[in-house]
Parts: sequence; C-alpha cells; structure tokens
Amino acid sequence: MKYRLLAGEKISALGFGCMRFPTTSKNSGDIDAEKSTAMLRYAAENGVNYFDTAYVYHDEKSESFIGEALKPYRDKIHFATKCPTWKVKCEEDFDRFLDEQLERLQTDHIDFYLIHALDKDRFANIVEKYNIIDKLNKAKAEGKIRHIGFSFHDDLETFKKIVDANPAWEFCQIQLNYINTNYQAGLEGLEYAHEKGLDVIIMEPLLGGKLANPSPQVSKMLSDEKTPVEWAMDFLWNRKEISLLLSGMGAMEQVKANIAYADKAEVGMLTDKNLDMLKSAKEVFDKMALVPCTKCAYCMPCPFGLDIPKTFEAYNATASAGMNSAKEIYSSLQKGADKCKKCKKCEKVCPQSIKISSEMTKIAEIFE
Repeated sequence: MKYRLLAGEKISALGFGCMRFPTTSKNSGDIDAEKSTAMLRYAAENGVNYFDTAYVYHDEKSESFIGEALKPYRDKIHFATKCPTWKVKCEEDFDRFLDEQLERLQTDHIDFYLIHALDKDRFANIVEKYNIIDKLNKAKAEGKIRHIGFSFHDDLETFKKIVDANPAWEFCQIQLNYINTNYQAGLEGLEYAHEKGLDVIIMEPLLGGKLANPSPQVSKMLSDEKTPVEWAMDFLWNRKEISLLLSGMGAMEQVKANIAYADKAEVGMLTDKNLDMLKSAKEVFDKMALVPCTKCAYCMPCPFGLDIPKTFEAYNATASAGMNSAKEIYSSLQKGADKCKKCKKCEKVCPQSIKISSEMTKIAEIFE
C-alpha cells in the first residue's frame, strides 16, 4: 500500500467508503455482516487505514457496524464520519449527534470528522445559523475529534466561500473523476483548496460505478492496458493535490482489485497521451449522459415505492446502451416513473441537485 499525508497523518492512498456494503435484502439497513466484516478486515490487514462512514449510511447502521467489525484494528486505523447537517435543528444537536457517533463507533475520539454534504443553503441556514464551525473547533479542542473538515456538493463559488470560512479547516472532501472535472468544485476547486493549505479527499472516483462498467462507446476510448476502474483511479492518484480517494466497495473482489491498484499509485504516473485519452472518453460520455445520478441512494426510500436510482439507470441506458437494454431495466421496476407524486422529499437530499420530479415526468413519457 502506498501512503500520503492527510492533516499530517500517514493515510493509505485508498480509503474504504462504508455506504455500499452487500446486504441480505433490498433494505439498505440489512448489512450482510459476514461478507462485509470479511471485506473490512481484509482491507485493514492489507494496508487500508482510512474508513469513511456517516451517520445516515445504511439506514444509520454503518457506524455501529464498522465500530464492531473493526474493533480489533482500532489502534492502527482511522475512522472518518460526518455530522448529519440536514438533521441539525439547534446548536445542541451537534454535540448530541457527535456523542451518539462516538458511542456507535465504540471509540473516545473520531480521527476525521466532516460537516456532511455542504451546499449554499445548508452552509447559510444550518452551519452559520447554529454556529457549527465553533462547535466543531471546540470538539477538536476537547479531544473528541482529531481533524476537522467538510464534504461538499454545490458550485465552485460556494466551495471557495466555505474553504475561506474557517481558518482551522484541515481537509475537505469533493466529488471528482475524469468526467466531473468542471462539475461542482472540479479541478479548479481541488487546486484552490490545495493552495489554501487544505488536504483533499476524493469521493465518487467511479461516478457511482458508471466508470467501472462504462458504455461500449466510452470503453472504446480507453486503452486495454488497464481496466476502466484502474484508469479512473489513476487519473486521481496522478494528482499531487489528492491525499486519498474513497471507494464504496460492495464485494471482496472489488476490495482486492482496488488494493492492487493502490499498491501502484504514484503522483505523475500518467503520460500526456494517457490524459488526452481520458479527455476524449469524457467527451464521449458527456454527449450520452442524461441524469448525473451516482446511485448514492440518499433519495431512498421513496414514500411512494419508486426505486429512484434504478429508474435513472434505465433512463441513462437509453443513451448509453440502447432502448432495448433500457426497457429491460425499466421493466424490472416494481413501480414506474408515472407513480411519482412530486412530493420532492428526494430533491431536498440529492447531492447532485437533480430535479427528480421533473425527470420522472420525462422518463414516464419515454417508457410509456
């Protein structure tokens, strides 16, 4: 395993994202304990020392699960988790959630603590309104948190404002891959944070799996000397500004493959020819992408029983895989897009700011 610095700590180039564990049912909270424990422990025994979770992952079961599964490794790993920003309704909530998370993780301190999924609205109406930055800095001073940062989903201007809002920030977490170079914080945000002294963690390196199994059109653009996953990860590890990238691994073969890729990770590992190839792949992808869904499932469960991520998968397949494949995916859904009641509960929590109710109207018409 290769290591880089994050807030002064020696951190594995690959971090384990704990929001996509295998489950025993369609319910996200039904984590397959045997498979998931084996994956976590294999990672810990093979050099991965950064495990990223959040209060809400797996129907609020992820923190407790990894706290128990990784208890034997606690002295050699780092836990990262996040304040559930959108659940904070008063100043006292910050400490209440933090204390609950310490209990769930079975630890007296959290190594890396993030304010979760910041955007313009949450920063103004929650973080600033309830003095969350002061609370965060105080918790660090008390030893409950070792390093402080935030994760982000909004535009570049908002990102810069949040970076500049707290001189005590040590790191941030942004969405980035060879497709999203000009999306949300993007490459410019990456460079801005680095210049301001913040270390940077990358989420969605595979764009919710879309870059692991790209469309035939995108695949044609990629050299077969590496897998699509390795090309996507190497694009990020190639950058000096990046401390680590997170992968939400859901199977042991993914853990083993990603660790093998991380073993070779180096700054400057790609040639100009490699980078031009990935730029060409992005151009093809952008022409075919319809909805920027990453299957994070923050929108779930839908009160009316829709499988929102899979509905978007079917819709995107109309451009990438053809209508026959799209219809096959769509026909497997228990409820079609026409069953959307436009309650917009999902839109309030979507990190990609997708206008889900409007998209459902379009999708229903296409598949009708």
